[in-house]
Amino acid sequence: MHKRILAICLVTMFLAMAVIPTGFAANTDQVVITYGETAYMNPQYKSVVDNYFAEKANVDLNNVNSKVITAGDVNKISSGFSGKYYNSNQIFSSALLDLNQNGEITVEVDDSITTITPEMYMSALKSAGIQGGHVYVTSPVSATGESALAGIMDCYEEATDVEIPENVKEAANQEIATQAEIINNSNVSADDLNKLVEDVKEKVSEENITDHATIVNIINDYSTTYNINISDNDIENLAETIEQVQSVQDDANAYKEQISDIVDSSSSDGGFSLDGIFNSILSVFNINL
Repeated sequence: MHKRILAICLVTMFLAMAVIPTGFAANTDQVVITYGETAYMNPQYKSVVDNYFAEKANVDLNNVNSKVITAGDVNKISSGFSGKYYNSNQIFSSALLDLNQNGEITVEVDDSITTITPEMYMSALKSAGIQGGHVYVTSPVSATGESALAGIMDCYEEATDVEIPENVKEAANQEIATQAEIINNSNVSADDLNKLVEDVKEKVSEENITDHATIVNIINDYSTTYNINISDNDIENLAETIEQVQSVQDDANAYKEQISDIVDSSSSDGGFSLDGIFNSILSVFNINL
């Protein structure tokens, strides 16, 4: 009993001296911000974005690596499949990636993002082979959030120093763009559509289906199951999107292997355990309980 009281006192002293004054500091090398160029160039907009990230991620933004995502960056991976071209005054969405967070990939999206949901971002990122990290997305004004995916993927490249293959980027962006277009064309909710897309992708992946007509039939089946009504044209576009996602899975898996050690080590080293501190102090003072 006396030994345990002594150990608890030592732990308390250690925390008081080491932890309380300095606080818990994340590894800022594993935190990256990408600003949409429109938000970055406007001091008021940038302040709104910075305040959101500082509050949500609890990091000192002065010590965080950052990049600006331009319309040209977004257009490189969007115009080829969707025909969309963004102007420099249209890139508001900004993203922060924190690889210090434990667990699987999580995404938090501000209310300013009107179309793309956290689940849609996660689905697209998983299609690209990304499985870990905590992502925050915001915009200083209402925005669809479509361009933010380019920023999120840039965050991962910056934090891991590993480039995502261009065909994998294109497939992930096409997934986001196609879902956004379907939402705009129909009354289907983002959550219902994302559930359908996830289930279709899972079935196509498990059975390694590459035939377009078969994928269309699968989409139709799930649409009936979930009572989702989307046009034949949207179904065709979605089938093409899922085909492309499936076609790049070898490259996505190769990328996933390249970053797995980085993401895993970031996740495992990012936090601290009171049990770990407790046991370490016991060992230092040779105390057995």
